[in-house]
Amino acid sequence: MRRPRVLLADDHRLVREAFAQLLEADCDVVGAVADGRALLEAARALYPDIVVLDIAMPLLNGLDAARRLRQIMPEVKTIFLTVSEDPELAAAALRAGAAGFLLKSSAASELLQAIRDVTEGRSYITPLVGRDLIDSLLRPLDATKAPRELSARQREVLQLLAEGHTMKEIAHVLKITPRTVAFHKYTMMKALGITSSAALVQFAVKEHIVSL
Repeated sequence: MRRPRVLLADDHRLVREAFAQLLEADCDVVGAVADGRALLEAARALYPDIVVLDIAMPLLNGLDAARRLRQIMPEVKTIFLTVSEDPELAAAALRAGAAGFLLKSSAASELLQAIRDVTEGRSYITPLVGRDLIDSLLRPLDATKAPRELSARQREVLQLLAEGHTMKEIAHVLKITPRTVAFHKYTMMKALGITSSAALVQFAVKEHIVSL
């Protein structure tokens, strides 16, 4: 069987290097990047079979990066490897198209098993969140409590704002004008019933767009 081509995405260099070393005997690690935007650029250039990514990443978080990757390269499989044991977050990862979800506290052998399963067309969910995850997926969403869903562009702007970037910096990253950034910010605040930048950041954390 052909060795799977794996792209790593994590904002901690030591983590990227450790997982690259772990996988090198069974996989071709074709690249390692530190944020979601770099992930998308690298995927277009390197054509990986699998992307192993964290959820909490700067510039573009793992959930939004996975959604974007699914649109442009649907054949690429994603495996989330994160510190959070929140079953709701795991459910969000699966809804974003993930083929695998495991924790950084899992045994190293779990990542190898996840890659084998995904390569063979199966999914892999760590047993550490498995039962709670099923409950989360089966639980109906309460439409009266769900916040207004933001567009992909609004989520991009929100993450960068929550990370402390200025409107000029955000405009440069997204290749839009500062005026357009301001428009997205105030449109979000109005739609969400939020009246301060601090409350907007709190919303971003609650929705797993950024992590504290």
